[in-house]
Amino acid sequence: MTKTPQTARKRPATQSAAIQEIRFYRANEKPYGAFSNLYKRSMEFEGTTYPTSEHAYQAGKALKPAVRQWILSAPTPALAAMAAHGLYVWDVVPNWAQIKFDRMRAVLRAKFDQNADLRELLLSTGEVRLVEAGTVNNAVNRLWGEVDGKGENMLGVMLMELRTAYAKQRPARVRVAKQTAASDKTQASSKVTSKRVAVTA
Repeated sequence: MTKTPQTARKRPATQSAAIQEIRFYRANEKPYGAFSNLYKRSMEFEGTTYPTSEHAYQAGKALKPAVRQWILSAPTPALAAMAAHGLYVWDVVPNWAQIKFDRMRAVLRAKFDQNADLRELLLSTGEVRLVEAGTVNNAVNRLWGEVDGKGENMLGVMLMELRTAYAKQRPARVRVAKQTAASDKTQASSKVTSKRVAVTA
């Protein structure tokens, strides 16, 4: 009988190791590219329809309605971001630094509230750490994500916060669904009984 090589013995343990984090970046990567703000999914926010959550977030940076509309009309979310990053100081709302995180949270809530499939995808990640893994080392990527493992990963943090909120709501939705199903079953049963009574009478 031949001995099993040391590497072969270790392989199953490596394969069965639990996933500790989910890294996403490009919107076209499946399935988690949907977590990117550049993912093409329209949404209603503050009475306006935006083609992506990036458009919705960046439009809030503009002080003047005309500039906001200009950002909204950007043909891609990447161009919307570039346009917003290139605004002159006097074209940016004065308190942007204070309100931008709250705006992003509101935008993400609208995106996932309005798209049940994306919400279920987010919930399917359980308690795994979510990380926007940037490829270009700059201040924006280090703020909203991480580059080479370094950064604040604010987008990932906000997605995890939202996931926790949805997870807390889920048991209530499941209970309501079960109660509705049970009620329907009881009503159907009573209808059958009443028909039998009518026939025997």
